[in-house]
Amino acid sequence: QVQLVESGGGLVQAGGSLRLSCAASGTIFTVNAMGWYRQAPGKQRELVAAITSDGSTNYEDSVKGRFTISRDNAKNTVYLQMNSLKPEDTAVYYCNANIRPKALWSTSRNYWGQGTQVTVSS
Repeated sequence: QVQLVESGGGLVQAGGSLRLSCAASGTIFTVNAMGWYRQAPGKQRELVAAITSDGSTNYEDSVKGRFTISRDNAKNTVYLQMNSLKPEDTAVYYCNANIRPKALWSTSRNYWGQGTQVTVSS
């Protein structure tokens, strides 16, 4: 069974920083792209940042220059460093990863973490 476990959310003042972590565990063959999404109250879930297995990244326009996504392939972990946080960054942040489990005839599919709350006060 594959699981994504997130940590690092919390309450921070505007201009502050937080670092989110998401570790994939279980019987894993390969971890492909990984990413972070967020969902604010009353809004649709949106992609914040993504990273491929070879380290290529892309970011949602509003976080460019403030957020950095990275990964540790040896630990099957993805990180999101968030700097210069703004109140509009307040949301539940979800980790997503495309993973192929280590099982006969398995195929890759997307997995989601449970979500972690990030609240930025003004």
